[in-house]
Amino acid sequence: MFNSIQPRKQRKDRYTAPLHARKAMMHVHISKELRAKLGITRRSIQIHKGDKVRLRVGEETGKIGAVMRADYNRLRLYVEGFVNKTARGVEKLKPIQPANVEIVDGDFAKKDRAEILARGKKKAGATASVKTSMPAAPAATKTN
Repeated sequence: MFNSIQPRKQRKDRYTAPLHARKAMMHVHISKELRAKLGITRRSIQIHKGDKVRLRVGEETGKIGAVMRADYNRLRLYVEGFVNKTARGVEKLKPIQPANVEIVDGDFAKKDRAEILARGKKKAGATASVKTSMPAAPAATKTN
């Protein structure tokens, strides 16, 4: 998506990105425990409302909460239990960057998510980095 190394152009691309590109920016890491439980190699997936996430950085590192809202325009998550107090004493949900959380539990039985995870299932007895054999090249046929 980013074709330049200049920070100003990268920021501009993020701020003016279309919705389908913003959805890709809202992918969140899947915790190691959940990956082992689901038997997948995929490292990240798009966040959905209701997913349980763990904060990875900041004062409240390790705290777990459910996603209340995913704001694709601002590229932020709002998680239950993470609040800021306003000057009037009202508690509002704190906006959190998707890169700062990891999914620890979620509904992966939905059709669209199940299909995505099925593409990343671990193969029994196969290694990810080593290819065992090359496919045979098709035989050339001569036509008259």
